[in-house]
Amino acid sequence: MVSSSNYVLSSFIFFFILFSFTQANDVLLGGKTDSWKIPSSPSESLNKWTQKARFVMGDALVLHYNPKKDSVLQVNRKDYLTCNTSNPMTKYKNETTMILFDRSGPFYFISGAKGHCEKGQKMIVVVLSEIHTVREKKKGISPAPSPIEYAAASPMVFDHFDAPAVAPSPTSNAYSLRSGGFNGQMLGFLYVCFTLVYALRMVF
Repeated sequence: MVSSSNYVLSSFIFFFILFSFTQANDVLLGGKTDSWKIPSSPSESLNKWTQKARFVMGDALVLHYNPKKDSVLQVNRKDYLTCNTSNPMTKYKNETTMILFDRSGPFYFISGAKGHCEKGQKMIVVVLSEIHTVREKKKGISPAPSPIEYAAASPMVFDHFDAPAVAPSPTSNAYSLRSGGFNGQMLGFLYVCFTLVYALRMVF
């Protein structure tokens, strides 16, 4: 009896880990491999794209670039506004950079190449909390607020964002490299059903 209970508990823990993983997404910046560059015009601003995308904790942003010519610097808000590259919080310098969002809130990124940030190669990514997203789903209303709505509530964070854009559903307009969605949820559901049937057979 005790061993069966432990098995059920362990199975549920495994299920929740699996479910969290399948809900995460690897999102390609701009939906293409050459997006991390100086924008050719204001309409090509990286913030235009980030305003349309929604990120939640566990998602990852993927960027491709030539590490011999460029890099990605995660900085604070002040250094983002002033394009200060001398004191980054984190420096990424890989041909393929994957940035995992492990907390909610705004993330600030600028190019490490000289003069690129001043020419617009910078972006703010807003990450929504899982709790916020789950609450919205339980209420049966529209998806969690877009970065634009978040910006309206926190103007000091986004006062240098580009003009607002209408935000679509989560991670739309973005190429997802790793998506869970229905298939991941169904897999988790089937696993739980199998686990419960097996546990009941062990008990009775």
